[in-house]
Amino acid sequence: MTVLWRIIHPNEVNKMQSKKHSALESVMNVLVGYIVALLSQLLIFPFFDIHVSLQENMLIGFWFTVISLLRSYTIRRWFTRKTEAA
Repeated sequence: MTVLWRIIHPNEVNKMQSKKHSALESVMNVLVGYIVALLSQLLIFPFFDIHVSLQENMLIGFWFTVISLLRSYTIRRWFTRKTEAA
């Protein structure tokens, strides 16, 4: 744990986030991001003369969401390992 964490929470003993919790947090974060991105695309794309059907927009968003989920989970686990090693 970091020094700052120990100062703020002196009675906590190595409470690390589990892999399951990391995955759940990443999924929620990415789903909310997907919804925001999809709505943003629907509002912003027409201003740039980009015309994509809702189905195409959702499919493109799906693949970016899969990539984002993997990225988010990998980074979270990397930080968790770095924290455990400290």
